[in-house]
Amino acid sequence: MKIVQVQFSPWDKKYNFINSDDLSLKLNDKVIVDTDLGLEIGEIAGFLKAPEEKDEEMKSVIRLANSDDLARVVSESRKKEALAYCQELIEKYNLPMKLVDVHFALSGSRLNFAFAAEGRVDFRQLVKDLTAHFNTNIRLTQIGARDEARVNGDCGHCGRNLCCRKFIKDFSSITSEMAESQQVVHRGSDRISGMCGRLMCCLLYEYEGYQDLAKKLPPIGAKVNVDGQRGEVLSHHVLKQSVDVKFPGEKGEGYVVVEVDLNRHSKKK
Repeated sequence: MKIVQVQFSPWDKKYNFINSDDLSLKLNDKVIVDTDLGLEIGEIAGFLKAPEEKDEEMKSVIRLANSDDLARVVSESRKKEALAYCQELIEKYNLPMKLVDVHFALSGSRLNFAFAAEGRVDFRQLVKDLTAHFNTNIRLTQIGARDEARVNGDCGHCGRNLCCRKFIKDFSSITSEMAESQQVVHRGSDRISGMCGRLMCCLLYEYEGYQDLAKKLPPIGAKVNVDGQRGEVLSHHVLKQSVDVKFPGEKGEGYVVVEVDLNRHSKKK
């Protein structure tokens, strides 16, 4: 038994399905799956090892989507109409939420509106009005700032398309420690934060490399001998593989700080 992960929208979670017919599937393939609300079209987002015991509730991948299936996907114009109507109701009830996207089930049995908000939102009346207008099952899904950027974002500080729109499938935890290890904290939060307002995902890409380079440097505060002089390490320049060392001043007055290249002797050869 093979398990595949299917996603119906970029901001929606991944759902597990059984590839019972052993279909030849690869990432990003469009497939038709069986759900509680009928047949649905989704995209292959991953593969999992099969559990030892079969999950009776797990439904199956029916087949690869064909041209007829893709033609049934709701048009962008119809999505815009649905979003516009929902936005009118949000403004009518003065709800503190930002509408992001909407997904129509292939069978037409459900509309799933994605929104962003700072906290919990009482949208019960909104759901009632939407249900009456569209005459179908309505679901509202609150998404995070990073998922919102994945849907509506364009370019990052680098001038390229956002990574989350191109290839990042699962968001990793990005910490201030990653920014500190790459010595970019001094640039300010605006420079190291993405469109979502969170620390940029690309801080993860070179984190391990910076950690390996930092291990080659003496720790800050360590006493070191440099060409016969005794000094104290004040700071690191990780990429340059050098350190700032404090030496006593002449005649014991004050001190001087010198940048010392750890590879200076090998470079002279």
